[in-house]
Amino acid sequence: MIEQLFTKAVLVGILSSGIRLATPYLYASIGETFSQRSGVLNLGVEGQMLLGAFAAFYVAFSTGNLWLGMLAAIITGLLMGLAMAFVSINLQAVQGISGIGFYLFGLGMSDLLFQKLLGTVETVSGFRPVYIPWLSDIPIIGEIFFNQNILVYGAYFLVFAAWFVLNKTTLGLKIKAVGESPQAADSLGVSVRKVRYFAVGLGGIMSGIAGASLSIALLNVFQQNMTSGLGFIAIALVYFGGWRPFAVMGGALLFSMVNSLQLWVQVLNIPIPSNFAVMMPYVLTIFALIFSVQRVRPPSALSKPFERGH
Repeated sequence: MIEQLFTKAVLVGILSSGIRLATPYLYASIGETFSQRSGVLNLGVEGQMLLGAFAAFYVAFSTGNLWLGMLAAIITGLLMGLAMAFVSINLQAVQGISGIGFYLFGLGMSDLLFQKLLGTVETVSGFRPVYIPWLSDIPIIGEIFFNQNILVYGAYFLVFAAWFVLNKTTLGLKIKAVGESPQAADSLGVSVRKVRYFAVGLGGIMSGIAGASLSIALLNVFQQNMTSGLGFIAIALVYFGGWRPFAVMGGALLFSMVNSLQLWVQVLNIPIPSNFAVMMPYVLTIFALIFSVQRVRPPSALSKPFERGH
């Protein structure tokens, strides 16, 4: 039965699904890349995603407008990001512990809001695939890459935009300088606090959009704890990619392709234990981190509070 995996239709399905499933990982991990590049470790990504997913779904479900749902997710993610920035930068809390606190807050609050405002699982008509003239008509290639919704295209555009900002702009230079040596950046007149607020706030926005991509673009439903650890995988992908947007994208695609493969294994009823199939992407992530941690160096000031004069 394993031969079914190598038919044209299944291979195209696996690749197309893999491209699509990478979307929330890309938004969340690129946002976290900016945050960590500035020196702030945000372990609350999962909670931000859950609240963003609920906000997007509830507003889209209530109004019938998907773009209003996206706006709700962006605002929710921004507020969560700014709250995380305040706790980490102003209060100088231990970032790992405060991040877990924000994750638990997002988990509990999204569950509470779901029970009070919805009460049962509902569905919405999410973003549909966008037809691109000529490109969508290309055999195989068009089916894989150009039969996706707008949030998928946006996620891959974000990778290019993040690379450009971090490597080709003054803003990117400031973000990296603050993450490597905030004292030196401060001595040159760079506001460490403002740069970190911007980066963490941007990370929150991206996490909110990542959640929205799940609830109103990929799954078109909201349910309790629907991210199931996706936010923590996104943080791991930042380490795997060495804080470089294109390498982070490579890790996201690797994970999503394996995830797509295990889904097709179950759909085709291939005689592989289902628990093993579900476990495959996470085992791969662990091995990838084991090997990648030896070759990358995190930003020198990552998770270290900054205080002028110290």
